[in-house]
Amino acid sequence: MHCETEASRTLELVPLEGGTFSAQLVPQIAALLEKHGITKHQIGAFAVVSGPGSFTGLRVGLAAIKALAEILKKPIAVVSRLEASVLGSKREGRVTAVLDAGRGEVYAGTYSVQGERANCLGEEILSTGSLLERAAGETVVAADPKLADLLNEHGVKVIRIQAPRADAIASIAFHKLQCGEAVTPEALDATYIRRSDAETKFARPTLRDD
Repeated sequence: MHCETEASRTLELVPLEGGTFSAQLVPQIAALLEKHGITKHQIGAFAVVSGPGSFTGLRVGLAAIKALAEILKKPIAVVSRLEASVLGSKREGRVTAVLDAGRGEVYAGTYSVQGERANCLGEEILSTGSLLERAAGETVVAADPKLADLLNEHGVKVIRIQAPRADAIASIAFHKLQCGEAVTPEALDATYIRRSDAETKFARPTLRDD
C-alpha cells in the first residue's frame, strides 16, 4: 500500500536516564507540553516502541501510553525496535536486523523493505549459533558493535547502523498514522519475543511420583 504523507518535525529529544524511568516518564511529557505551549488536548496520537526489550521497561512504557491514550481517546502507532533498525539502514528488499538479547541469544527480525515501509516476515529469538546458520546470504544490520564484530568474525557480513533514536521512531510512527495504521489502547501489547523467567519456570515439566 502506498501512502502520500506529510513530513514530520521533531520539537525536542529528552533522554530518561537512571533507574527511575517510571517516575520520570509522565512528568517529562507534561513538562515538554508546557515548554512548547501545547495542551494535552492538542495531542493527536501516540507513538510507542513495543519491543523487544526488558520486561520492566516495556511494561512501564506501554502502561503509561495505554493510560494516556485511553484518557485522551487517541490512537497509538506501534513500532518494533527491529523494524526501526531495518528502516534506519536505508536498505531495501529482504533485510534482517539483530539485537543482543543477552544470555548468548539474539533478537532477529526479518522484513521486506520498500521505501518507508517494512513488512514483517518474522521476529524471533535465536542462539548465536542458530543465527550464524540462518544469516548466511542475508542482508544483516546491527547497531551493537560487539554483536556486529562477532558475526563478522564468523563470516556474516553485517552493516553497522546507529541505534534508532526517538525521533526516528516518531517519524516511522507518523508515517503509519498517515497510512491509517494505528491501534487502540486495548489492543496495544508488548513484543517480548522471549518469555519471562516466570513463564519459563512454569512451562518446565515437573517430575511426578507415581
